Amino acid sequence: MLIVGLGNPGAQYEQTRHNLGFMLVDLLAREAGAQVKRKDCRALVGRALLEGTTVELVKPQTYMNLSGEAVACLLGKQDSKSAAQNMIVISDDLALPFGAIRLRRRGSAGGHNGLKSIIAATHTDEFIRLRIGIQSEHPVADTKNFVLDEFSRSERAELEKILERSAEALRAVLRDGIDKAMALYNSDKWRVTSDEQNQSS
Repeated sequence: MLIVGLGNPGAQYEQTRHNLGFMLVDLLAREAGAQVKRKDCRALVGRALLEGTTVELVKPQTYMNLSGEAVACLLGKQDSKSAAQNMIVISDDLALPFGAIRLRRRGSAGGHNGLKSIIAATHTDEFIRLRIGIQSEHPVADTKNFVLDEFSRSERAELEKILERSAEALRAVLRDGIDKAMALYNSDKWRVTSDEQNQSS
């Protein structure tokens, strides 16, 4: 099974909004005691055991717009003809509120170039995707610069929490299946502020 985090290679992109997929794959690898460094199909790959399932953690090195080339190559090496249906792709999403998580069994690219490339190269949209919201609170004039920019100070303060929550959602897919995971994690309001906690206590 492939778990593909989307992003751009290179130090200049490491902390940018468009690299949330890479960030989550790195977190999953750390938690599993794995390393994502084997070079295969123009991607960095690492094997890990998550929730009793052996997975290949993948970070395409083709740059975002050509992510599908690496993914299609790796899927071609899988034994199963339905390998794409067992794949999970992690991406940022400009249409979702910052920090919100969306799990989907299938679907369109939603304007995301990495997903668009994967769908074109694999000739299917039948794969699970985990999208993490990066939407700005204010209108964005230049979306390309926005996604390639680093997180703001206030966003960085919440980033670790968001990645942990996303990792939990992905583990839930592996453990309980996509339907149960969607019911549990597809919410815009998972973050509870200290004020809300005080009011409810």
